[in-house]
Amino acid sequence: MGEANFSDMAAGKKALVLHPRDNVGVALSDIEAGESVLVTESDGRQYEFTVAEAVSFGHKFALSALEAESPVRKYGEEIGRLSAPVSPGGWIHVHNMYCDRGMK
Repeated sequence: MGEANFSDMAAGKKALVLHPRDNVGVALSDIEAGESVLVTESDGRQYEFTVAEAVSFGHKFALSALEAESPVRKYGEEIGRLSAPVSPGGWIHVHNMYCDRGMK
């Protein structure tokens, strides 16, 4: 399927995966629950993905099911851990993620 078809399917909503090791996508616009987005991976690969929860511009969503205490990877690095499980397409932010770097 060509890029134009993906763009039509995702209704212009887009997201990025910044590094191959990342397990989150980053919303490039506000996304409503159930909306599809065109995700562009760091290698240029693109695919359609349905977001399960509303995600604000710049916020993260899970690319797969993640258990509590799973690392959240963005920029190829662990930026925190989940305090609760997150379903694919679930919003990840301070309500379900913590970072204790420098706290120990």
